[in-house]
Amino acid sequence: MTIMINGQLSTRIKADDRGLAYGDGLFETIEVSRGRLVYWQRHMDRLTDGCKRLFIPAPDQAQLLDEARQLLKPESDGVLKIMITRGSGGRGYRFPEAPVPTRLLSIHPKPDYPVEQKNRGISLGICTTKLGINPLLAGLKHLNRLEQVMARSELNSSRYQEGLMLDYEGYPIEGIMTNLFWLSAGELFTPDLGLCGVSGVIRSIIIELAEKNGIPYSVDRFTMDQLLAADEIFVTNSLIGIWPVKNLDSQQFLPGLMTKKIVELLNNEREKDLEYKK
Repeated sequence: MTIMINGQLSTRIKADDRGLAYGDGLFETIEVSRGRLVYWQRHMDRLTDGCKRLFIPAPDQAQLLDEARQLLKPESDGVLKIMITRGSGGRGYRFPEAPVPTRLLSIHPKPDYPVEQKNRGISLGICTTKLGINPLLAGLKHLNRLEQVMARSELNSSRYQEGLMLDYEGYPIEGIMTNLFWLSAGELFTPDLGLCGVSGVIRSIIIELAEKNGIPYSVDRFTMDQLLAADEIFVTNSLIGIWPVKNLDSQQFLPGLMTKKIVELLNNEREKDLEYKK
């Protein structure tokens, strides 16, 4: 792992950085394919929007891109993680009137997930850890991830590859590291993230692709009964793309034709993004 902090190769961050002290910041996880940053602009748009919502001065995108390229190796695959914190501050929650954000970029190997998880699907367990309801932070990929840390600790065996998280009212929201979709009678469903959850880049692309390709879809608060009545279920994020779900707890599902169609649409969109970056 190679790390760059504020434009310098380093592994040292100030002890009073608010990202360390309070999780006061945001992050992006970006796929690197053949030395190119997949969906870079979409990640930057989300990061900029998050900074605006948290009143953190947004980083200069050209500067971030230059720093990211310094970490990349030509034609290599990997994962670029970007963290933006509010920077240094004294003790206490009140943030500085003129914060100087910290930029932390790191490059990592691409996860070596088994191919069958894309082809045959994964087993999805239901987590007992619940997502708190907080519209102020809903949708943001902020640095406070203790709910996901605790949920991930529940998956201590190979039985499940991902966990489903509900909110405190019992509505299904997302996976620990993924967004959730399902299909019923040809219609695509995904939970509304206005109260909690992370609004993923791939999630937004799939909604756009459904709109463009005439796939009826609905974004709302849905019950577990509605989810369990699905014909097909899949989960998404920027590194896995799409994983079909073959088991939700003890109930079995089969990756169907609609999931395969959406996988094909997403693969085409990804290749167009990579082609643009040549």
